[in-house]
Amino acid sequence: MKDRDYTLIIDKSGSMSTPDQRGGRTRWAEVQESTLALARKCEQFDPDGITVYLFSSRFKRYDNVTSAKVDQLFLENDPSGTTNLASVLHDATNSYLQRKQAKQTKQGETILVITDGEPDDRRAVMEVIVNASRQLDRDEELAISFIQVGNDSQASKFLKSLDNQMQDIGAKFDICDTITFDDMADMSLAEVLTNAIHD
Repeated sequence: MKDRDYTLIIDKSGSMSTPDQRGGRTRWAEVQESTLALARKCEQFDPDGITVYLFSSRFKRYDNVTSAKVDQLFLENDPSGTTNLASVLHDATNSYLQRKQAKQTKQGETILVITDGEPDDRRAVMEVIVNASRQLDRDEELAISFIQVGNDSQASKFLKSLDNQMQDIGAKFDICDTITFDDMADMSLAEVLTNAIHD
């Protein structure tokens, strides 16, 4: 846990403003609280903060996000647009691979993706994962966890396929795992995120 970098990718597509979380809160409010919890946790062993991407049709990257900066990110961004997951995932995996080549990485990196719907282009998302996996030397150096908020069954199905079928279509390693809305049971998103960094 101490020897990894953490990147958080947050879906800010229009549907994230849906109020279906506990107590009628929106998915967006739930994610804000959970991002804060994750940033606090990561600060204990990496005071530099984490990398955070917010994406919908386009994406924006924020480096060195500490818990003190989280509120500002959410003030600057509102849910709107589509779910262009492929381009943001490509940027995040590429960033890791470039740093790896330059010998600037720790033992590895965990990318946590919080999303509520299906991506605009499923095939493109799969290609990004397959291509990234082929540039790894060992499977534990890059982990991508997809965490679903909201209960879109098509999204669940797609995210599960990323967990189970990537090696069938050419990935060198199984680097993805998925936690769907149903898997979370009674856990809060904050608990799921902090658990993901202990794995």
